[in-house]
Amino acid sequence: MVPMWMFLAVAAGLFCIGAYVVLARRNAIAILMGVELMLSAAIVNLVTFWRFETPLVMNGQVFAAFIFVIAAAEAAVGLAIIISVYRTRRSVAVEDVDLLKW
Repeated sequence: MVPMWMFLAVAAGLFCIGAYVVLARRNAIAILMGVELMLSAAIVNLVTFWRFETPLVMNGQVFAAFIFVIAAAEAAVGLAIIISVYRTRRSVAVEDVDLLKW
């Protein structure tokens, strides 16, 4: 049986990689991918704590499914915004997006 700390280490690694991508990249699609990695790390944590703490209660799996739905909605809305910005600016670089400036 795999110990709990290994799952938590994988989740921490995923979260750190996602946070680095969000903070270091300038491409909007790469930033969305970093956010998806961070949400995946949260899912791994939820399922890990569900499996090792209370396997008879389904709370961890319900929250994990909810995060899957949030991640899918975030990806759909984020890609729609990126496509809209690309059509007007011909760039997906984050610093080029100043649509809210006067």
